[in-house]
Amino acid sequence: MTASAAEKTGTTVTAAERTGARTDEAVGVITDARERIDALDDRIMGLVQERMAVSAVVQEARIGSGGRRVNLSREMEILGRYRDALGKPGTALAMTLLELCRGKI
Repeated sequence: MTASAAEKTGTTVTAAERTGARTDEAVGVITDARERIDALDDRIMGLVQERMAVSAVVQEARIGSGGRRVNLSREMEILGRYRDALGKPGTALAMTLLELCRGKI
């Protein structure tokens, strides 16, 4: 049960239930790691938003000069870089980033 679900039902969720840990030590490790993951996710989302803004600048310049909004050869380079660094899931991540960054100018 999530914390918000517990609040609605009036029940209390223990730290062990929230983390799935069986010892207090593990609860502490998991809680600390989750806080770090949340901070990393915040940074990643900020970087993605920054990437989207920079991509918009590139697209505006390309379109302003008579080119197309998307450069497929550049996208293939990006897909390759992510695949090389992260394996097959990296390709899916790169596709998602490219989709987010194509935007509507």
